[in-house]
Amino acid sequence: MSNHSSVSEVTLLRFSEAWELEILYFVMFLVIYLSVLMGNILIIVVVILENNLHNPMHFFLMNLSILDVGTISVIIPKAMVNSLLDITTISYAGCATQVFFFLFLVGADFALLTVMAYDRYVAICKPLHYEMVMNRRACIQMACNAWVSGILNSIMHTWNMFPFTFCGGNAVDLFFCEVLQLLKLSCSDAYLRELCMLFFSFCLMLSCFILIVASYIQIFITVLRIPSQQGRHKAFSTCIPHLTVVSLFVFSATVAYLKPTSHTSTGLDLIVGVIYSVVPPTMNPIIYSIRNKDILAAVRKLARCLLFPDHRMHILPQ
Repeated sequence: MSNHSSVSEVTLLRFSEAWELEILYFVMFLVIYLSVLMGNILIIVVVILENNLHNPMHFFLMNLSILDVGTISVIIPKAMVNSLLDITTISYAGCATQVFFFLFLVGADFALLTVMAYDRYVAICKPLHYEMVMNRRACIQMACNAWVSGILNSIMHTWNMFPFTFCGGNAVDLFFCEVLQLLKLSCSDAYLRELCMLFFSFCLMLSCFILIVASYIQIFITVLRIPSQQGRHKAFSTCIPHLTVVSLFVFSATVAYLKPTSHTSTGLDLIVGVIYSVVPPTMNPIIYSIRNKDILAAVRKLARCLLFPDHRMHILPQ
């Protein structure tokens, strides 16, 4: 018990010992953060304003954009402040807050991606029942369930990890507080409990992944039965953005949580941290904007509205 200690702050990984490089990282993170904010907020705005986007698919996309804004806002601002002011610490409460909101938003994100896969399944495999199954009330309930599942998952982990005593110092090998990094510092009892909870969360994530795969198997079988090539292309085009986002999410999470853990700081830890915390929310608006013609048309209409006020009535709901 003599090695146990209580601390008031946690030391985060410094990107570089050179102050000039720290400023470079600040600029890089600032560009990424502003790009993510602009891209996701633009999607949220056009979905709200454009009547043609008032459907389940774009309603879930709007929720996904809100989660992406929250995910990157939990991490990037603190990393920018640390780089600009050349500091490497975060308060104990701030560390707990990062863990809670990051786990909440990431968990809700994947749950929402599962709901979006079900939406595509119903739209393509059961088109005659789509409006009845994916009605307004059902969509709101499914979106709320995704958010609640993320909150419950986050509470479970945060309640176990905080408060805890440090047995391995107070320095994490990442630029934000993350469960796997904190496990290296926690005592054995908290470590074993958290491993059990991580396994439980993994099983839930695996169940969501299996549901997504099962949905797309049915979708592919149905699409291949469509006689016209144009019909098959149209059906596939509505699924490609979602499939790309799911693949990016699963790949980044797999790299982060299944890579061998080490008790020393490595460049791989930093790269992996950036991949699964920054890349998905950065790429999601780009993927959906490029592949979704309705979103592109709504963005162009919004741009015309802002540049030429006479076009305002074309975009604002009646």
